[in-house]
Amino acid sequence: MKLFVKGDIDGFFGLALDNLVQVLLIESLLTTVLGFPRQFVYKTVLPGVAVSLLVGNLFYSYQALKLSQKTGRNDHCALPYGINTVSLFAYVFLVMLPAKLYAESLGFKYSYLFAWKAGLLACLGSGVIEFAGAFVAEKIRKATPRAALLSTLPGIALGFISL
Repeated sequence: MKLFVKGDIDGFFGLALDNLVQVLLIESLLTTVLGFPRQFVYKTVLPGVAVSLLVGNLFYSYQALKLSQKTGRNDHCALPYGINTVSLFAYVFLVMLPAKLYAESLGFKYSYLFAWKAGLLACLGSGVIEFAGAFVAEKIRKATPRAALLSTLPGIALGFISL
């Protein structure tokens, strides 16, 4: 069984470019919109993002490899792991920015840390919801028409087009 198959290089560069854009977007939004100190972003935030991307992609690759070994086929593809652009904007503008403004209104000296912690708490809450949803996802998928499951894709596309 081959570890790498045709198309893996294309997939790698596509995912790498997408993740690079997300990292640049994170750096830009945190330093300009939220006013985070660059030292905090480069020494705390971006290393955390890098570890997350590395561990997530390695784990998904491991899952695909195990599935290939189990089925005896080499055409399984690992789920690409990365940062969701829509979620990134939501966390920055709907969670972290209001938290930073609230902390500033209370006179906090390090309001960016308050915003950072609010963002971390929101991510944790989102993860708990996703984890709990994993146990009922198959039932929801079977009960929901396919068109309804796919309707979010054009909705997101229209949202980006309107920007």
